[in-house]
Amino acid sequence: MSFTLCTSGAIVTKAGEDVNQTAAASGAILEQLSEDAEGYINVMTGYDWVANYASIGANWKFALSHACSCLGGAGLVDYDKASYIGLGFAEDKINLLINRADKLISRLKEDRVKEKAGVT
Repeated sequence: MSFTLCTSGAIVTKAGEDVNQTAAASGAILEQLSEDAEGYINVMTGYDWVANYASIGANWKFALSHACSCLGGAGLVDYDKASYIGLGFAEDKINLLINRADKLISRLKEDRVKEKAGVT
C-alpha cells in the first residue's frame, strides 16, 4: 500500500528543513508514515483510494497526494520535535499539516466529490 498516494520526497518536503535528517533518509520510517496516511485517508473517506488509484482523475490525484504527504509530514515532524527550532514551532507545523489534510479529507468523503473524481 505504500507510496501510492504520495512520494517519500513529498513527505520530507512537507516536514520542512528542520526535519530529523536520519528519519528523513530512512526508507522504513517513510514507508510506515505513507502507509499510515493512506490507511487513514481510506478509512476516513470510506473509500479505498489506493486500490482504485488507476480510476482516479489526474487532478484528484494531486489532492490525494497533498493530503497524504501532509499527514506523513506531520508524522515525520512528530518523530523528532526536538530537531525544530522550538517545540511550539514543531507543534504549529504539525497542526498546520493536519488541518490541510483534514480539509481535503472532509471533501473526499462526499459522494459528489467521489463522482467528480471518477471513482463512483
